Amino acid sequence: MYTSQPQANQMGMGGVGVGQPKFANTLVTQVELSVSAKNLLDRDVLSKSDPVCVLYSVDPRTHQAIEIGRTEQIANNLNPIWNRKFVVDYRFEERQLLKLAIYDWDGASSQLTSHDYLGSFECSLGEIVAAGGRKFERNLELPKEFRNKTSTICIVAEELGATKEVIHLKINGRKLDKKDFFGKSDPFIVISKAMDDGSYSQVHKTEVIKNTLNPDWRQFTLRVATLTGGKPERKLKFQVYDWDSNGSTDFIGEFEITYAELLNATKENRASFSLINQVKKDKNKKSYNNSGLMNFEWLRIEEEKTFLDYIQSGVQLHFTVAIDFTASNGDPNNPQSLHYRNPNMDNQYALAIKSVGEIIQDYDSDKSFPALGFGGRIPPNGVVSHEFVLNGNPQSPFCQGVQGILDAYHHSLNTGKLNE
Repeated sequence: MYTSQPQANQMGMGGVGVGQPKFANTLVTQVELSVSAKNLLDRDVLSKSDPVCVLYSVDPRTHQAIEIGRTEQIANNLNPIWNRKFVVDYRFEERQLLKLAIYDWDGASSQLTSHDYLGSFECSLGEIVAAGGRKFERNLELPKEFRNKTSTICIVAEELGATKEVIHLKINGRKLDKKDFFGKSDPFIVISKAMDDGSYSQVHKTEVIKNTLNPDWRQFTLRVATLTGGKPERKLKFQVYDWDSNGSTDFIGEFEITYAELLNATKENRASFSLINQVKKDKNKKSYNNSGLMNFEWLRIEEEKTFLDYIQSGVQLHFTVAIDFTASNGDPNNPQSLHYRNPNMDNQYALAIKSVGEIIQDYDSDKSFPALGFGGRIPPNGVVSHEFVLNGNPQSPFCQGVQGILDAYHHSLNTGKLNE
């Protein structure tokens, strides 16, 4: 079973990204990348490929590629439209190189070498952004043995607005058309938004609900910026399909609406929409009514809180230090020891305390942190203790600031002994 990797905090970013950390004087904006592909290689014997797209950032100097994130796996599909987006920080003044590689995902291994390579493509983020809301479409570089074939990757970049709103949706379908010969239908929803060039870009795809004409899909949440791109008047398309086990789909019906119209409809309790199959309607003009109804049970909008929101609202961070004083750390007089005593440089424990503490202390009002040790022989009797205070005051283990922790640590290291 495929499990996607969590998106790292890259590119000095809030999503997937490339480049150096943000500075106040740089021009940075968040961009969302939607990825799809056409005519992928079929590397499976009894079915079609099960593609996953992997995004990398590429160092322009060393050409080293670092994995940033992965899409979901789409089973039995040579023309995938991935639901998971990549959010990147775009910097006008930097050339940010990206690489997208596609694999046929078979088995549970997370190692890319365990899966069949289908092709890749490299470009700069600037090239994608310069497409101006249109599809950036290029041929993939295929494995050598398939150079006579052509596969295409499509990328749509869209700037995300500053809004932090998210929308929660609960949708059901009623009286959908029957599409399966031996059953009913296995329906799922695809939501797409209109792009500036008139094409549509997929925003979300729900789960499939098996063998029903009256599906109740699970609640899902979308960023409003992802849905609208900051344009409430943007057209949205809601489509319902019947899923087939061989990877194909049967179209049931659709309707179009703007985000603003959808909000108004839900406020006025008339959020029930006819799903229209135009081909079926044209064939049965007199008798055709619709191919089912899509009902919005509820729609809720709220502001998504960020880390900065919590900090500015008064949330504080605190930490406690516990240091291992067992002899497994090595003799403090040995340069290889984690406790190495050198007046001219910090040892590994001191570096770790500084690395964490100097960040955390900015978010703690009293900057008072407990510091403990374990596994050492403490004065005056040299008895082994599995929990002792570093500052020598058993009534209060708190040290003032990072420097206070370091002073207490060095004091304990110099007056006590490591336990064998």
